[in-house]
Amino acid sequence: MKLRLLLLCAAACLVVGCAVQSVQPWQRDLLSEEKMQLVPDPVQGFLDEHIYFSKEASSGGQGVGGGGCGCN
Repeated sequence: MKLRLLLLCAAACLVVGCAVQSVQPWQRDLLSEEKMQLVPDPVQGFLDEHIYFSKEASSGGQGVGGGGCGCN
């Protein structure tokens, strides 16, 4: 039981330590690389958007959570 509690505390400290990291200006170039983008291939993103539009009769909203009921 103590081991489980110790591991849980260690994991919580690790998660909190990672969550408060800030991105320095000289690190932003690494985050803006093509492989770090949500959709790295613009053509693939366009095709996905076209298929979604064709099937759902709507456009946009790929990065927004929520359902089709309008309660975003």
